[in-house]
Amino acid sequence: MSHSGRLHAAHLPPVMLATSDGLGLPADAELLAKARTFAEPLIAGESLDTGENILAHADAVATILAGMGGSVVMQAAIYLVYACPHLNKPEEVMGKAFGVHLAQLAMQTNQLVHVQRLSRAAESSAQGPDNTPLSPRIQTENVRKMLLAFSRDLRVVMLRLASRLQTLRHFAASKLPVPAVLARESLQVFAPLANRLGIWQIKWELEDLSFRFLEPATYKDIAQLLDEKRTERELYMVALRERLQQALGTQGMAANVEGRPKHIYSIVKKMRGKALPFERVFDIRALRVVVPSVADCYQVLSWVHEHFVPIAEEFDDYIAKPKANGYQSLHTVVRDADGGPIEVQIRTQAMHEHAEHGVAAHWAYKEAGAKGYAGVSASSEYDTKIAVLRQLLAWERDLSGAAQAHGQGSGLFEDRIYVLTPDAAVVELPQGATAIDFAYTVHTNLGHRCRGAKVDGAMVPLNTPLANGQTVEITAIKEGGPSRDWLNPELGFLASPRARAKVRAWFNAQVSEETIAKGREAVEKSLQRLGRTAIRLDDLASQLGFKSADGLFEVVGKDEYSLRNIEVLLNPPEPALEPDEYFQKKFKGAVARKSPSGVLVVGVDSLLTQLSRCCKPAPPDAIGGFVTRGKGVSIHRQDCSNFRELASRHAERVIDVRWGVGKASEGSVYPVDVSVEAIDRQGLLRDISEVFAKEKMNVIGVQTQSVKGMAWMTFTVEIGDAMSLNRVLVTVRGVKGVRAARRR
Repeated sequence: MSHSGRLHAAHLPPVMLATSDGLGLPADAELLAKARTFAEPLIAGESLDTGENILAHADAVATILAGMGGSVVMQAAIYLVYACPHLNKPEEVMGKAFGVHLAQLAMQTNQLVHVQRLSRAAESSAQGPDNTPLSPRIQTENVRKMLLAFSRDLRVVMLRLASRLQTLRHFAASKLPVPAVLARESLQVFAPLANRLGIWQIKWELEDLSFRFLEPATYKDIAQLLDEKRTERELYMVALRERLQQALGTQGMAANVEGRPKHIYSIVKKMRGKALPFERVFDIRALRVVVPSVADCYQVLSWVHEHFVPIAEEFDDYIAKPKANGYQSLHTVVRDADGGPIEVQIRTQAMHEHAEHGVAAHWAYKEAGAKGYAGVSASSEYDTKIAVLRQLLAWERDLSGAAQAHGQGSGLFEDRIYVLTPDAAVVELPQGATAIDFAYTVHTNLGHRCRGAKVDGAMVPLNTPLANGQTVEITAIKEGGPSRDWLNPELGFLASPRARAKVRAWFNAQVSEETIAKGREAVEKSLQRLGRTAIRLDDLASQLGFKSADGLFEVVGKDEYSLRNIEVLLNPPEPALEPDEYFQKKFKGAVARKSPSGVLVVGVDSLLTQLSRCCKPAPPDAIGGFVTRGKGVSIHRQDCSNFRELASRHAERVIDVRWGVGKASEGSVYPVDVSVEAIDRQGLLRDISEVFAKEKMNVIGVQTQSVKGMAWMTFTVEIGDAMSLNRVLVTVRGVKGVRAARRR
């Protein structure tokens, strides 16, 4: 046949003339012949990656589509799919020759073929984050995503199913080695998809061929077991079939009784799933009975159970309770006179058509105008479309392991798109996403530095919505950040909430950095003024009740925290020292006396004492005294950092002191500081204050600050002794939201 000659209907395989479009046969045949003639000079000498001739592949796929109930429009489309890469403006050229809808179907399918080819090539050499090959699970997930992305037009999915089946048939016929990734995709993605759509005719063959390539030894073993007693088994089944056919005929029932094909993969699954030996698999011997009505189904079931011994636990009524994919039939397993199991399936002709062809038996693919679903018109209108969409969603959940459904309705798949990186990695985005959304999905830093984008090699504005299957390449600067315009919803730069959150976080971080820098400068100037520049800033922040120095700087930079607090902490009353000779003479040989404050001071009678404000000691704290100039003895806790520093510099000024006992100390109260860290909420201050009130502790001062939802509080409380305070702190820690409570 010459390339320029016109292919007539008579030259086509008979099955290819089948139609489900409702078009007249001559018009159908002419459309199919026209598409083949159009594509033949472009693809006749070309081969697929598998080595199969493209024209032969297209012929075989068209035959498969016709056999599964696909329309002539779909059969014609498969030729145009492979012609697309050879045309300069394929959609325009094919639109003029075959109409817009057929051209769009061919373009979408070709785009999916192209995307999958790129992805598979990339995955075969791609490296994961740790420089290891991508796992089979990730590869399978990418294929699933791409199929789902293009499932808005169900015909695209069916074309890919038929094409994949033909590819496996080609490998089986040519005995060429099959790439493991291709066989695994077929078994783990395409076969479950065919099952969800109810196209069992395709599903079973995909499973058996894939399993044959993946586990050839096991496949061969089961095939041999099936063949061992095949002649004996077939003779028995012929006799049983004739007996059942005759019995139903005498009851006036027009039944069609046939043997059911044995599918090796389903047998292996049952053996492995139920840990059964081959002899215990019940559907080795099986019959299928097709009758006119549902009432006839139950009448046949009654006859079978009457003449054989039923196995009760193996009975399933899928007519009353159809499977999730719409499959309906009666399944029963009975034993013959020798005790051997026989499976019998009983269904109507309509149920049988659905079981074999699934969604293809219910959908008529036509040129549907604007009211159609992505160019598809369903014979059973809205309900059938929703049912099919639900099956596709269920298939997605089956493979992804999602625990929850995503809702229902005709917009199930309209909230996501899938695009490619230049390395053909699949990126999932929300519908309407732009190149900036893409950049942030790939990496946050890439999003910040994004300044331009190429889509399928052409520069586009950054607010251009992306479409399924496009390849996106980002142009980025070395350093920089996002634009505030990106957060303006009217400009349409971002569709992803996640990307918007990342942009906001960047700007918030910039503001925070400026505030922290301002606070740091103020704190450092204050320390210079106090002559305490050697102090570690993190230690200073910790003493003031902050987790880090940046936390202190931020509240200071916001003018929410007074620098006077730092001065009070670091600059207690400076001790004024007297000459050494005077000090030694004055205190030499002194005896212990009680001071009015209840502190026993060694060697000084009625010597003035004062409790230091830096550490606020209270009984029974270990204490020490330090002689000041003109203010008597300052009493510190032994663990006070100021006291240790004074003692190291002027050890001769340290004096031994202890708490007084007896009546002189009874009724004395001591002010102490309590630091509380809590999650800020309404009523927090009231709840903590109530704890002190219930314990009869007087609160004489409160300082609070709140930063980013966290509250830091300092309570000055009068106590009789530190032991009672420890008990109260346990209660404070139990207040809702409190994370820490301690004495300062």
